[in-house]
Amino acid sequence: MRYYPIYLDIKGKHCLIVGGGDVGTRKAITLLDCGAHVTVVSPDATVQLQQLAENQTIRWVKRAYVSADLDRMFLVIGATSDQAVNLAISSDAVRVDKLCNIADRPEACNFILPSIVRRGDLVIAVSTSGKSPAFAKTLRKELEGRFGNEYAEFLYLMGKIRDKLLTEKHEPEAHKPIFESLIEKGLIDLIRMNDIKKIDDMLRDVLGNGFDSASLLKTDE
Repeated sequence: MRYYPIYLDIKGKHCLIVGGGDVGTRKAITLLDCGAHVTVVSPDATVQLQQLAENQTIRWVKRAYVSADLDRMFLVIGATSDQAVNLAISSDAVRVDKLCNIADRPEACNFILPSIVRRGDLVIAVSTSGKSPAFAKTLRKELEGRFGNEYAEFLYLMGKIRDKLLTEKHEPEAHKPIFESLIEKGLIDLIRMNDIKKIDDMLRDVLGNGFDSASLLKTDE
């Protein structure tokens, strides 16, 4: 196996995108969604990137890439139409030990970006190790049909249950059989059907009095 699967916490990290086209725009939005501080270096940029820059959501450096752009950056994504520039970015990144992805050139990357299915806190990443991005996209679409928004709601509720158990000083190692029981009893299916009564009955059966959807989620009202 060539690649080591990993999820990076980039919240608050400085990330660089070289290239202001459609690919660079998509990468910038994904990085922003994960809480990164995004800098785009490119003489030109899409309307969407320009708007993000005007709103000070990203920093846009309106010129061609130079090696010093990597200073202070946690990772860099090369997304220009000039392969010589992309390869120069890769070479510079290797020299200064930066995480680097070059769009559509896996051999020039030290990390690659998977196709992603996101349902709230559920994140499913699909990779073909760079061999067939088209197939990864096909698998992603299949998974999008398989995993609906009920999974986001399920994980949100599970997080609330975990928080409540911790406040009641339950030992963390005791949580596993509780959560396994909720899964095995079909909590996800009940959420999909929006059957609040059966959800609450299950919560009380597994967790006891004081555990119901209304009380668990009341802090969000």
